[in-house]
Amino acid sequence: MAVTTVGGVVSRPEPDPEVRPGRQSYPVAYKLRILAELDAADSKAAKGEIMRREGLYSSLISAWRDQRDKGALEAMKARRPGPKADAVKAENARLRAQVAALEDKLATAEELIDAQGEASALFQQMRRKSADPTS
Repeated sequence: MAVTTVGGVVSRPEPDPEVRPGRQSYPVAYKLRILAELDAADSKAAKGEIMRREGLYSSLISAWRDQRDKGALEAMKARRPGPKADAVKAENARLRAQVAALEDKLATAEELIDAQGEASALFQQMRRKSADPTS
């Protein structure tokens, strides 16, 4: 970062916001391994050496311990990687299954209505024959 002076006033250029580093994320197995290693360390010097070697700060370690103590790390370990379930796709699948079930019920109802119509026509034909004095 270059320092420039204009009329005795020191000005430093603003850091470029486009060059901002992304947020670091650590796998659960790594967190648990480091915590176990730190818990097994016998002195503060050994703990400091581990943290320097890994480039970690004590505040991050404290947050990881809190997560571990609350059970959050174990819960995260159980999650399967991959895309999250899409609510729209799930709703579409549920609605398609519902439509298929309703179409089956409709087909059954139409068959029953046709059978009732045929039975009614047969009864009317039989009634006409029995009412007809010529037969």
